[in-house]
Amino acid sequence: TPAHGPTGKLVQLVSKGEEATKLKASALSFPELTLTRRQLCDIELLLNGGFSPLDGFMNQKEYESVVHNLRMPDKTLFPIPITLDVNEKQAHAKSGPGHLALKDEEGNIIAVLDVSDVYQPNKKEEAQLVFGGDPEHPAISYLNHQAGSFYVGGKLRGLQLPPHYDYRDIRRTPVEVRELLKKNGWDRVVAFQTRNPLHRAHYELTVRAQKDFDAKLLLHPVVGMTKPGDIDHHTRVKCYRNIMDKYAPNSALLSSLPLAMRMAGPREAVWHALIRKNYGATHFILGRDHAGPGANSAGKDFYGPYE
Repeated sequence: TPAHGPTGKLVQLVSKGEEATKLKASALSFPELTLTRRQLCDIELLLNGGFSPLDGFMNQKEYESVVHNLRMPDKTLFPIPITLDVNEKQAHAKSGPGHLALKDEEGNIIAVLDVSDVYQPNKKEEAQLVFGGDPEHPAISYLNHQAGSFYVGGKLRGLQLPPHYDYRDIRRTPVEVRELLKKNGWDRVVAFQTRNPLHRAHYELTVRAQKDFDAKLLLHPVVGMTKPGDIDHHTRVKCYRNIMDKYAPNSALLSSLPLAMRMAGPREAVWHALIRKNYGATHFILGRDHAGPGANSAGKDFYGPYE
């Protein structure tokens, strides 16, 4: 399966060898920005190609195109804005082109951002067009109360993926998943997105999809950030591991996805499919009210079941 985008090739942004050594040395002199948990999820999928064809955080032209048209300026379909938000003080410190060393909370330099622009988004417009406008929507609440007032756009040069210390055996990059699919001779693969433990109906859904499309299964649960109040990912991973024995031998692969979900309903459904395309899947199971956050305090659903 070609990766998403005009070239059909996975974007690979982690430097290697001498290039990485030079980048690390120069990064020590750059202004630093410590990434939030959500930004770390985003940068991991930018660096490893999960968000192909993106090669960095969106600049203003790309951001506005995606918000208004669900497409990049070159018309490539991409429904969710991937942005690096900063506060006013950080924005004024980085007012023009230059470089930023992006770090995790432990001080590891993850990547260098070659800054193209710093801009102030129209958050009201983003909230309305991308998420539907209800201030109780979790992504709109995040936008209004947690996200910085400015966005920094630019291309990334990676030094390493954010380190993880749990479930390393199922944390695979798009390249690693594709290599496994190729090694197993799986040319038809249906991906299943989940942020909850699988119940019997989910299992039946996946088995029938395998049968209907003569395909293997990529069980691809989110272990980044999901909806507030969801079951923790440790419990969910135990459930996923347990159910793998129920599938026929050599018919299903469990691999985790470090995605920060936005719960953006229809736009997010398309986004999830594009990500799975980058991981090598040929088909994708789309659920009712896929990636919707349920209802607001008045009992009104944020999205309809089949929007």
